[in-house]
Amino acid sequence: MLWAMTLLVWTTAVHAAADERALAPYFEVSGASPGLDVLPLKSTQVDATLAGVIAEVRVTQTYRNEGTAPLEARYVFPGSTRAAVHAMTMQVGDRRIEAQVREKAEARRTYEAAKAGGRTTSLFEARRSNVFEMNVANILPGDTVVVELRYTELLVPTDGEYEWVFPTTVGPRYTRARETDEAAAASPEIPYTTSVADEPVFTLAADIVAGVPVHGLRCTSHRIETAGGGGRTRVRLPASGAPAMNRDFVLRYRLAGGALAGGLLLDEWQGEKFFLLTVQPPARVAPDLVPARDYVFVVDVSGSMHGFPLNTAKALLAELLQSLRPGDTFNVLLFSGGSAVLAEAPLDSTPEAIAAAVALIDRQQAGGGTELMPALQRTFALPKRAGVARSIVVVSDGYVSVEAEAYALVRERLGEANLFTFGIGSSVNRELIERLARAGRAEPAVIETPAEAPRVAAAFRARIESPVLTAVRAEFAGFTTHEVLPASWPDVLAQRPLVIVGKWSGAAAGRVTLRGVTGRGPWNTTVDVSRAINLNGCGLLAQLWARERLAELRDLHAVGDARDQRRAEIVQLGLRYHLLTPFTSFVAVDTVARVSGTPAQRVNQPASLPQGMSPGAVGELVPTTPEPETIGLVAVAAVMLGWILWRRRGATKTAQAKAGASHGGD
Repeated sequence: MLWAMTLLVWTTAVHAAADERALAPYFEVSGASPGLDVLPLKSTQVDATLAGVIAEVRVTQTYRNEGTAPLEARYVFPGSTRAAVHAMTMQVGDRRIEAQVREKAEARRTYEAAKAGGRTTSLFEARRSNVFEMNVANILPGDTVVVELRYTELLVPTDGEYEWVFPTTVGPRYTRARETDEAAAASPEIPYTTSVADEPVFTLAADIVAGVPVHGLRCTSHRIETAGGGGRTRVRLPASGAPAMNRDFVLRYRLAGGALAGGLLLDEWQGEKFFLLTVQPPARVAPDLVPARDYVFVVDVSGSMHGFPLNTAKALLAELLQSLRPGDTFNVLLFSGGSAVLAEAPLDSTPEAIAAAVALIDRQQAGGGTELMPALQRTFALPKRAGVARSIVVVSDGYVSVEAEAYALVRERLGEANLFTFGIGSSVNRELIERLARAGRAEPAVIETPAEAPRVAAAFRARIESPVLTAVRAEFAGFTTHEVLPASWPDVLAQRPLVIVGKWSGAAAGRVTLRGVTGRGPWNTTVDVSRAINLNGCGLLAQLWARERLAELRDLHAVGDARDQRRAEIVQLGLRYHLLTPFTSFVAVDTVARVSGTPAQRVNQPASLPQGMSPGAVGELVPTTPEPETIGLVAVAAVMLGWILWRRRGATKTAQAKAGASHGGD
């Protein structure tokens, strides 16, 4: 009985841990016989082109049905939240099937009909912003399945350094019993393995095509080999006997050198021509390169900011004001139901002016409504000097329902000022904070607890304090452009390059002259269009342009009034540029009926256990037989528990005997 109890406790613990869910690249298979029909992953091949701030990635994975029954497989692919999937191809044996983009419901109906009709078919959908799902039906025994996915991804530099990450495996995700996220609740249990022999062949190659020199290239996760130089560098993962798919591949690099630099890329796709123009900040910003700065701090003092949010805002503003340099100017606008400014014109950053601003903010008591739009309109109307880099810092908990109007205003006026958002509160309206930041071409900052305040505030201050080029404009001579995004251009910051993407027509000739103002005075550089790097029809810039337009439409659709119109525009954009969107999916159908689809149980392709993670974190590995050390520990525990129970039983009998003797003497 004791051994049975011990084994039961051990088994229950293992299966409880195994109930935790994971999201990793895997195939979930229907129609398999347990332990017999499997669809093992044979190889993963990654080919990437990193063109400045964007990456075009092709992932080719090869599987084979080694069982005896037809299979239906579901492949779950984790990716970046910035990824835009635009192509999927399935090859089964000698049949290569290009997926087509359809509206989501139509694509699902097409897939189900083809599956029921016995045709090999595939469906690719977005499950979450960073999780994609592909279903493949009617895979016959002996079939080799090659799945190719292509996506583009925006690379956002941090402190001037670019980072490209390819996810190879993802650690376990705990799923609560009452999980409300249907996608998470539906995630099947994923087995893990630490065996190198079980790991598929993994190859990776990346070309950095920047248009400007690459500096500081390094891989923090794997050993790499490099070749080339200048504006084009090739990186590859050499063959190795060590595990490679148990951790993300992380590549980091910098562009340009010690000076501002501009680069131009060209491409053509399906009869349209696209360009990408970038202005890179220098790797190290000298103090005299930063132009005069003007800040307008827009502070929410409405009733919802009472307590921790307003107190934190006061401390943040006091620190930001006291960090201003001589020569800077500033202003403060407070808003709730109405708005009030510290001054009608920018104030010099003298100790007296800063002290007056700090005292004004410190006196505020939260109350009233949250009229953000009039406050933003008044802020943009405030006067400023020419050649000054103005930055608007909005501090709020975001409890306002004018996201669409505010987003549109910031997009239209972006060329007049940088805009940064700082959310403070235990339940910040991230919808507003993040959308305004995207409109301002910036990353949002959010403080949810007092403990986070010093760290987040320091990072935010570093982000906004170094504009290096303001009043940016481009002159296109002999080079005809249209549909340029963004419509207005922000400053170049020490941590943020300027990225302009658009369409062009005519010949690849002429010049592009970039102009602006730095702390050292007027700056300009000229790019010869005929010497631009041509991507030769790869479609990379078309996908970037479409992704930028999609991001705008999604933001406007989510919060605007013309939702049906925006939805229709998103669908048309997805269909025209072959994009996976919230309303479009990929579907591929073979023309030949091969077998009737039948529902059956599922098995999962094992994923590599993330490097450094204890096997106990996922409950069990593949294979599931306990290791000898585990069995030994269980045996020792059982013996110790048996000895304790034996001692207790002996003590109980002794006590009973004494009690009986005492009773007999009464």
